[in-house]
Amino acid sequence: MIIALQNAYYAQQPDVAHSAELVSFGTSGHRGSSLKTSFNEHHVLAIAQAVVDYRKLQGYTGPLYLGRDTHALSQLAWQSVLQVLVANGVQVCIDAGELAITATPVISHTILHHNVEHPDQLADGLVITPSHNPPEDGGIKYNPHHGGPAGAEATDWIQQQANLYLQAGLEGIKQIAFDDALKSAQLFDYTALYLDHLNQVVDLDAIRNANLTLGVDPLGGAGLPIWLALEAKTGIKVEVVNQVIDSSFEFMPADHDGKIRMDCSSPFAMENLLGIKDRFDLAFGNDPDADRHGIVDHRGLMSPNAFLAVCIDYLLSHRPEWSKTLKIGKTLVSSSLIDRVVAAHQRELFETPVGLKWFVEGLQQGWLAFGGEESAGATLLTRDGRPWSTDKDGIALCLLAAEIMAVTGKSPSEYYLELTRQHGNPAYCRVDTPLTSDQKAGFKKLNAQSIDSDSLAGEPIQQVYVKAPGNQASIGGIKVVTANGWFAARPSGTEPLYKIYAESFKGELHLSELIEEAKGLLAEVL
Repeated sequence: MIIALQNAYYAQQPDVAHSAELVSFGTSGHRGSSLKTSFNEHHVLAIAQAVVDYRKLQGYTGPLYLGRDTHALSQLAWQSVLQVLVANGVQVCIDAGELAITATPVISHTILHHNVEHPDQLADGLVITPSHNPPEDGGIKYNPHHGGPAGAEATDWIQQQANLYLQAGLEGIKQIAFDDALKSAQLFDYTALYLDHLNQVVDLDAIRNANLTLGVDPLGGAGLPIWLALEAKTGIKVEVVNQVIDSSFEFMPADHDGKIRMDCSSPFAMENLLGIKDRFDLAFGNDPDADRHGIVDHRGLMSPNAFLAVCIDYLLSHRPEWSKTLKIGKTLVSSSLIDRVVAAHQRELFETPVGLKWFVEGLQQGWLAFGGEESAGATLLTRDGRPWSTDKDGIALCLLAAEIMAVTGKSPSEYYLELTRQHGNPAYCRVDTPLTSDQKAGFKKLNAQSIDSDSLAGEPIQQVYVKAPGNQASIGGIKVVTANGWFAARPSGTEPLYKIYAESFKGELHLSELIEEAKGLLAEVL
């Protein structure tokens, strides 16, 4: 498969008459597969030139920090991007490590660090990654000067410009030979910078002093250099149980549907680590670009929602330098246990649509202490309240779990059980349902009046949202809330289905009722 992917990357050229073969930026950049003519050399060359044009438009004169993960197409796309950037006179910083792979949060932190030091020479970054997607996929995402995922204003502009280059047969794209581009790139020690600063965001002294036995499986991803260098740089011992880098990811167990996904929030994908969990007090996993976290203790793999609630409660109790006015960010499909935890600390919740990009401004400006989403992605401010990473940081969140256990003496799952005794024990699930084109169009027409029922699963409806309460941005769907439960529904951006998220504080039976009634209500309004 790898050879076929690599051959198709160069051989297949997109047909600009087919929209599925054009550049299309979603919440995490442009993704596709060379075998489907949706992620090929032409796409990447066009995107790279469009990024050059965009950074000129924005007046960026600093370096561009370029990273990649371990997918097969990432290496080829990294080469293509470098050829275009250097040809356009951009100063490009590439990883000085032997593996030349760089995690997303490392790129984000480096951008922020540079721009604090050199505000008159703003830097930005590109990461070549399709995240946890299967081995045949490729992806590329852009992080502007704020260090986080580019917002719609930037991605729409880059997408449109890239497609103009495709339609013009790549005319106007500058490119030089890869060997020449590589000679002109600047080697940069991303790992050293990140680890030198890590104590700013996590209490490494507490972790060292606790003598916890820690293990990690980077799932063959770009987090590996960080974990391998951790002990030498910080004194914290972590056993890296899997050091294999293999772009076919043949070592991965199949996910729930039989596909290979490097998803550290999936108990199927994390089967290898779960099989040896009793060797450790705490163990971790990351996806290929290390922006997601998987937390394993003696009870198994924690759900992302549970761990987010634990992190927030702990941080609001153990970060004395954080201002009392700092808000806590969560996406609207994350657990309402978070709402209750935040309220108990008398803090303000900032609830947004799906996507970490909605937290970037607050994190960069320092009024948002934490931003997390139910898909196992989160980041936070430093211990003294400064921006750390404005993209998801799976490495820092894993080490935060170690800090929590070191300081409190409780495993994350024990900590979570205490939270549920205080605030209620939620049952949560997501259901995917087939979606017709007419129904997809119906989602765009939804408003608060679309739900004409006054009750849901036996409780009065309190709120109906089509815009997120935190920033009034469209959620692309609908959320219906009662005193002890809620459901939200939104169409998938990549597949012909819509997702129903639901949560109940009254148990599994009530959760089932919520889902069934949600399906009925949606069938009527769509």
